[in-house]
Formats: sequence, C-alpha cells, structure tokens
Amino acid sequence: MKHKYFLTIMLALLTVIVGCKIAQEIEAPQYDKPLPPGAHALRRLTDPSMIPDLTIACYALKDMRDAVDNSLSYLSKPSSKQFFPCGEITHDRAVASLKALGMLLDKGLYGKELDTAIRSRFDFYQSVGCDDRGTVLFTGYYTPIFDGSLKSSEKFKYPLYKQPADLVKNDKGDILGQKLANGSLAPYPTRTEIDSSGMLKGTEIAWLGNPFEVHIAHVQGSAIVRQPDGKLVTLGYAANNGHEYKSVAQKMLQDGIFPAEGMSLKAMIDYFQAHPQDVSKYINVNPRYVFFRLGEGNPRGSLNEQVIPFRTIATDKSIYPRACIAFLKTTLPRPVGNEVRKKSYTGFALDQDTGGAIRAPGKCDVYMGIGDQAGQMAGQVYEEGQLYYLFLKPGLMEPYLK
Repeated sequence: MKHKYFLTIMLALLTVIVGCKIAQEIEAPQYDKPLPPGAHALRRLTDPSMIPDLTIACYALKDMRDAVDNSLSYLSKPSSKQFFPCGEITHDRAVASLKALGMLLDKGLYGKELDTAIRSRFDFYQSVGCDDRGTVLFTGYYTPIFDGSLKSSEKFKYPLYKQPADLVKNDKGDILGQKLANGSLAPYPTRTEIDSSGMLKGTEIAWLGNPFEVHIAHVQGSAIVRQPDGKLVTLGYAANNGHEYKSVAQKMLQDGIFPAEGMSLKAMIDYFQAHPQDVSKYINVNPRYVFFRLGEGNPRGSLNEQVIPFRTIATDKSIYPRACIAFLKTTLPRPVGNEVRKKSYTGFALDQDTGGAIRAPGKCDVYMGIGDQAGQMAGQVYEEGQLYYLFLKPGLMEPYLK
C-alpha cells in the first residue's frame, strides 16, 4: 500500500510538473518584452550553418539600390553619428557596409554570385527576439490615401495637426514634454485632452472626412490626402506627444466586438461606419497623438528618408542600428493578380523607420506601400519569423571609408 501511495503521489507531482511545462510552452509570447539591462538586441552568428538562405533574396533586388542610397543619405548627416555605436556597431561600420553592398549591386552581381559575395564579405547578426531565441513578430504598415482638404469644410472637418511649438524634444528626437508658460516642462497632453480642449486650433495641416481616418493616419505615421481638385498631398511623420501607443484593435477584441480571426483594418472601418458613435470611445484608448508635416514624393520615415515597399522596416530605434542592412525571414502577403496571398518570404530591407507600437527586440514592422491594396496586405501581417542584420567584416572596411 505504501508503494502504491508513493506511486500515486509521484504521478500526481509529475502531472503537475508536466502540466506546468505545457502551460509555459503554450503561453502567448511576450513580443514587447524589453531587453534586460546591459543586453544587446543583436547577436553575431559564429556558426555558418545558422546563416539564413539568401538564394531568393539575391534574385529579388527591385528597389534595393534606392533603399541603400536612402540609408547612406541619412548616415551622411552629422546628426546621425550621435546614435552610434549601437551595441558593437560603429557609424563607420554602418556606412562601410552600405557602400560595400551598393558596389556589389552596381557590379551587377545577382543570384548565386551575389549570395557568395555577401557570405564572404559580411558578418551576420541575428535579433535575440522576444525570447532570446530569435523569435520576432512581424507586422505591416502602409500609407493610406484619404479624400480630404488643406482647408476645413462641412465635409472635411476632422483635423490633422503639424508639430506644435510647445512640444520639446532633445537632440536625439526624444519627446521631453510640453513647455509651459513659466518655462517648466510637463507631460504633453493625451489624445483625449488634445481633442477635447481644442488647444491646437490654428495649427491644422489638413482635414479629413472621418475621425477614424484621422486615427489610421496617426497609427500609420503618414497619409496622402486627395484634395477636391484631385491633387495629392503627402503628409509625413513629424513627431508625437510622447505617450506610449495602446492598441484600439486589442481593446475591441477584449470587448468582444470581433472574434480574433475576424479582426482586420477593414473590419474596423466597416464597424465604425455602422457605429459612428463608438469612434471616440475606442480611439481615445490610445493616448498617443501624431503630428505631421507636408512632404513631396513618397512618404518619409522617422529618418526623414523616403520609405520603399518591402525595403523599409520600422524597429525600436533605441536598440537597433539605424539605416542598416537587414534580412527578413517570415511570411508576408504579396499581390498575385487581383488577389493578395500569404507566402513564405525572405528578403533584404533597410532599417529606416520607427513605429508607435514597435518596442523591444521582438517586433518589426514592414512597410507595404501606398493605397488600399497595401492596406489590405498590411492588415494581414501578424507573423513570427527571424530578423538578421548584415555588417561588413571589420578587416574589409578601410577602402569604403576614404
């Protein structure tokens, strides 16, 4: 009996242990988990077998040279040097890496030749991800096109604002707060406070016809406004009010508005068209407020360089090296005729933007382009994968720094 009792106890303990282990394994990943103090987001790969397969990426090079040039443009500005070193990556190494890749592209290297050249000249670093094992959540963003006007009217009465004069940043662009009349600083007002007080009246940069469109522009960080005469005006990101982004979609899921599998940007737009009285309730969940500037051409990211579909990514710029060469391995939607289909994806990109919800090493936002189809694709991206960075081997840098 004692043996039977002991066996029963051991089986019960084993069940508890195994149950706890399974519960831990199926627990949802904490994609926004911050790095531990003193830790770095990137880890150099010393085992060649861990380097990802570059084959497809070395054949799919559309817009890659332009993206490299945009990054070099940013790094040519003296102000960019203040953000380096980033971990062990120096400003010189970032510049040399981009120039080296640009020269390989200029030589016409393609496919296997380019693959071989990159592997021999570059070191590969992998993001530690959210779990210290490289797991990164990829999401998508885009530039919407909205009907609107640079003047208010009965049809277009919901404003987007330029950066207010009392918003204070430091030299790195971090938001310090609101400068008060007595010269002191206070946290900048939240979305609810800004909209309810009318404090920014007179600083409008454009007007839209729908308050949820304003929120979409804030979340995406840019917008194109189609004016009544058909002329398009680009609005780029200028600043934010310093508050952390909170997800409206997550709140709607919690409230049971949608099942998880039914959540999409289109579903949210349709819901608010049918329930306009709920717009304020939900968008005010997000205290973060974005300010805009007039631009020309394609929208620009936080580095003030033009963003390019599938070539620009947004990451947490406090831990990842700005403007540098990245490599993505995940699943992304792509246009196939008139349809959008998800496919396994590998490709080169440049780290040229910052997202309001992109914090910590476990998140990466991929720019999908302009307009409705890009929005459809962006709304489908919620995929795990791996994120890598490529840097020229230190011994090969000198010719590129003259």
